[in-house]
Amino acid sequence: MAIEKVKKKILIYAHYYAPDTASTGQLLKDQAEGILKEFDVTVICVVPSYGGTIGDEYKTEKYYFEELNGVKIIRVRVPEFTKTSKISRIKNIAAYFFGALGASRKIGKQDYVFTISQPPILGGVLGVLGKWMKHAKMIYCIQDFNPEQTIAVNYMKNRLILRIMLIIDKFSCRHSDLIVTVGRDLVETLKRRFNYHNVPNYTMINNWIDEKQVYPLPIGNDKVLAFKKRYGLDGKYIIMYSGNIGLYYDLEMLFKVLKQFRKGYSLKGVYEEGPKTSDGREVVFAFVGAGSLLDKLILYTRKHHFENIVFIPYQDKEDLIYSLNAGDVHLCVNAKGIKGVSCPSKAYGIMGVGKPIIGVLEKGTEIRHVIEESNCGKCCEPGNYTEIANIIRWFIENSDMNEIAQMGLRGRAYLENNLTKDTSIKKYIDAIESL
Repeated sequence: MAIEKVKKKILIYAHYYAPDTASTGQLLKDQAEGILKEFDVTVICVVPSYGGTIGDEYKTEKYYFEELNGVKIIRVRVPEFTKTSKISRIKNIAAYFFGALGASRKIGKQDYVFTISQPPILGGVLGVLGKWMKHAKMIYCIQDFNPEQTIAVNYMKNRLILRIMLIIDKFSCRHSDLIVTVGRDLVETLKRRFNYHNVPNYTMINNWIDEKQVYPLPIGNDKVLAFKKRYGLDGKYIIMYSGNIGLYYDLEMLFKVLKQFRKGYSLKGVYEEGPKTSDGREVVFAFVGAGSLLDKLILYTRKHHFENIVFIPYQDKEDLIYSLNAGDVHLCVNAKGIKGVSCPSKAYGIMGVGKPIIGVLEKGTEIRHVIEESNCGKCCEPGNYTEIANIIRWFIENSDMNEIAQMGLRGRAYLENNLTKDTSIKKYIDAIESL
């Protein structure tokens, strides 16, 4: 009789986890379920609350013990928050941090502790403390470097606090048995942190989209058409942004660029028809998602009488394929200074549905590498607003060009050959088992 292999145990600090729509929560769900054959997996996360509100079913207990597709989950109750309020977000994050430590005492010995760089700084500290509590090996997945990201967008200017943040996160890096970064430029940031001397053990593994669930659909797909009709997009040429509407994407300046393509009344009271494609379709800009800048951008569009900008709520994971397929071309943008700090994984979803990309990304960043290597779009530097407008105009004026369709197909082919979910998860399994 075959002896069943005893699985090693891994504890994952996820902060957000499915059904929350946070991209890291969806990635960690894929990862946790993908490694179940090799590991016994427990996830500690917050109760579903990515939008800031919490359902009544999660307001009475301190911890909720669940199981989802074979993964054991402990959900920590946290207070509701508003994304525009720093104080409420700090209270929410602190509740998760201390609640996760308490939840860690409710499970037995673990062989590995896996944590991510969210919440900023505290995600790494949580991993170190979990490592010590469980006498385990620690894997620290850095999706975003902080305080570097905070500095890049001027979110905080207190040099003493920023210096302390860097010291703490370097401490977490040093105590990791393995650091995983999600881009080549992020590897360079890690090396620079340690002046290229005694750099902690690291590897690079790309993020992903599940290419079996997110793929190109025919133009006439009923659910794609229903999505377009629901949000007034049917018959339009759709330039889409799908993802977090937050601080790190220079969206406020992007909206000023979009004034060149406005349909509606100008501040001088002159009505502008807005651009059309060669086949007569009106151009509309669709922003799908939520975030700290959403309300501000909505007010901006009302003030400037934009009739061809549409805001659409986050789509459930199972509906993402329809919303992404609805776009004719997609924006993938980052603010200047984000190079080596963060990696916009939304590009993988765009490539998944075979759509071309307008990349506003610094040269040398991981996603710009991918776009240029696959030739699936056009790129320019953040802050070069003239070139951003020129690229948007090029897509509008050449909307019926076969080359644009081929861009999207090349992106899909590149994804299938290099960036599948199974490829990245296998790399995680191999990296963890090698410790």
